Amino acid sequence: MTSQVSSPAEQADGTVVGEQRKPAGTKDVRRLDRVIIRFAGDSGDGMQLTGDRFTSETASFGNDLSTLPNFPAEIRAPAGTLPGVSSFQLHFADHDILTPGDAPNVLVAMNPAALKANIADVPRGAEIIVNTDEFTKRAMQKVGYAASPLEDGSLDGYHLHPVPLTTLTVEALKDFDLSRKEAERSKNMFALGLLSWMYHRPTEGTERFLRTKFAKKPEIAEANIAAFRAGWNFGETTEDFAVSYEVAPAAQAFPVGTYRNISGNLALAYGLITASRQADLPLFLGSYPITPASDILHELSRHKNFGVRTFQAEDEIAGIGAALGAAFGGSLAVTTTSGPGVALKSETIGLAVSLELPLLIVDIQRGGPSTGLPTKTEQADLLQAMYGRNGEAPVPVVAPKTPADCFDAAVEAARIALTYRTPVFLLSDGYLANGSEPWRIPELDELPDLRVQFAQGPNHTLDDGTEVFWPYLRDPQTLARPWAVPGTPGLEHRIGGIEKQDGTGNISYDPANHDFMVRTRQAKIDGIEVPDVEVDDPHGARTLVLGWGSTYGPITAAVRRLRTAGESIAQAHLRHLNPFPRNLGEVLQRYDKVVVPEMNLGQLATLIRARYLVDAQSYNQVNGMPFKAEQLATALKEAIDG
Repeated sequence: MTSQVSSPAEQADGTVVGEQRKPAGTKDVRRLDRVIIRFAGDSGDGMQLTGDRFTSETASFGNDLSTLPNFPAEIRAPAGTLPGVSSFQLHFADHDILTPGDAPNVLVAMNPAALKANIADVPRGAEIIVNTDEFTKRAMQKVGYAASPLEDGSLDGYHLHPVPLTTLTVEALKDFDLSRKEAERSKNMFALGLLSWMYHRPTEGTERFLRTKFAKKPEIAEANIAAFRAGWNFGETTEDFAVSYEVAPAAQAFPVGTYRNISGNLALAYGLITASRQADLPLFLGSYPITPASDILHELSRHKNFGVRTFQAEDEIAGIGAALGAAFGGSLAVTTTSGPGVALKSETIGLAVSLELPLLIVDIQRGGPSTGLPTKTEQADLLQAMYGRNGEAPVPVVAPKTPADCFDAAVEAARIALTYRTPVFLLSDGYLANGSEPWRIPELDELPDLRVQFAQGPNHTLDDGTEVFWPYLRDPQTLARPWAVPGTPGLEHRIGGIEKQDGTGNISYDPANHDFMVRTRQAKIDGIEVPDVEVDDPHGARTLVLGWGSTYGPITAAVRRLRTAGESIAQAHLRHLNPFPRNLGEVLQRYDKVVVPEMNLGQLATLIRARYLVDAQSYNQVNGMPFKAEQLATALKEAIDG
C-alpha cells in the first residue's frame, strides 16, 4: 500500500506535523510528533486502569512517554462530584520528552464533573470526547451547569465528539450474561479501544492483560475484551472520527538497551532489591501503609525469592523500630513512609544516628501539613529531613529526579548508608511515585559493588595487651564504625540511645566527649563522597536555574523552550542535598542570578542562601500539582530580563 505526504498541518499546541493520505475508501492518517491525552471520570470509572493500559501499549510501541495520574484526595467522594474526579494524563512522542505535558490535546470526559474539572486546562482547538449518556439534567446540576455545555455553545472552540459510551458498551455486551450495571463497568474499555484506534496503539497486550487480570472470571474478561474491540471498531466505522493519528517510535531518544515502562515507586522497589543483592545482604522493610508510599510495600512483598522480608507494622513507630533492629542484625534495612510518618519516626531516626547503623528512610512526599493532601504532590519535607530531630543528628539526603531515576537513587542511598554506617533519607514525591516513563534495564556490570565487611574479631589492644572489640573505633577514611552482627563471639558491646564514649561505646556523660562525638558524626556526613554537580550551560549564561527532585522535568523542558527562543540560561540539578556537592559554592558564584523553583515555599533556597550567602530567588508552587513547563519558562524569562 502506498501513501502520499501532503503539506504540513498544525496541532493545538502549535506542533507542526505532516498529514499522510491513504487510498480512497479508508480514513486519513495524520502524523504527529507528540500527543497529550487526558482520561477523566469518576473514581469508579477506571481511568487509572485505562491510562495504565494505554501507557503500556505506548511503551511497547517504542514512544518516549511521561504520565501524570491524578487521584481524588477522598477515598470515595460522592459519584458525579468535582472532588471525586480522577484523571490520568499521558504525553507520548517520537522524541525525547521530559514532562506529562502542560495541556491535553485530547480530553476524554466520562461525565459532566470530569468535563468541568478539566476544561480549563484544555486549549482551544483540542479534541474533547464526552460520554453523552452521563449528561443528564441532574448530573449537570450537581456540578453547577445551568444548561448543557454540549448544546449551549461553550464548547464551540473545540473539536467536540459526543459519544454515547455507556449505551454503545451495553449494546456491545448484550450477548453476555451480565446485568446492565455490570456491562456499564466496561465503558472504560470501550473508550480505551476508541483511543487505541485513533492513535494506532497495539491491542494484543491489553487483551492478554484482561485475560490475566480476570483469569478466575473468564466471562468478565471476554466482556471487557468485547467492549475494547467495540471501541476500536466504532472509531474505524463512525463518520465522527474522520482522521486517525500516528506517532512514530522514539528510536533516537534512547541509548541501545532493553527498556520497560516503570513508575517511580516500582523503580525504587527494584533499586532496593538490587542494592541488597549487590551488598549480599538480606533486605528488610519495616513499614506502615501510607499514601503515596504503600506501593513499595506491596511490590517488595512479592519478592521473597530475592531474600526480601516485609513487615507491615501496627504503626509508623513500630515500622522503623523493626527496621532499625534489622539493621543491627545485619540486614539492609528500609522503612517507607510520607511526611506525617516521618514526624512519628523522628525519635528512632535520631537513635539510628546515635547507633550509627545503615538505615534507609524513604519519604514519598505529599501535600501537608498534617494529613494535608494525601494524593497530591509536594516537595515540602526537605527541611524536615535535614533538621527534624532533637539534638545534632545529621542525616544524608538523596533525591531522585525522574520516575526511572528512583532506581539509581535507591542504589546510591544504599551505597552511602552501607559505606558510612548512617541512616539516609531518600526523598521522592507523589509525582515521581505514580508517574511513569521508559527505563533502560541496567547491565550487571554497570551496578556498583556494595558488599561490606562485618566485624569478625577484636580490633583494639589495651595497655595490658588484652585484645578487645571497640564498637566506635572508626575507619580513618569514612569515619564509619564497625558493623558487628549480634551473636558473633567476642563482639559483645553496649547499645542504646544515651551518648557513647568514643571508641568503647560505653555510656558517657563527659562534656568533652559529647562535643567530640557530635562533631565527629557531623564530620562523617560532611565527608561523604558525592559527585560534583554538573552544569548545563552551552552559551555562557548569566542566570542559573537550580532544582532538586521532581522539578527536573519541568525545569529542563522550560530551559529548552527558552533556548529555542534565543535566550541564554544555565541549568543545574541536585541529587545530593546533604552533603551538597563540593563544587556547588563555586558554581553558584559564577552566576549573577540563581533561581530555585520548588514545590514548597523555598526550602532549598533557604539552605542555599544560608550556606553560600547567595541571593537565590525562589519560585514556588504548592497547589498539589507539578510545575508546567510554560509556566516555568515565563518565570525564568522574567528572571533573565529582570
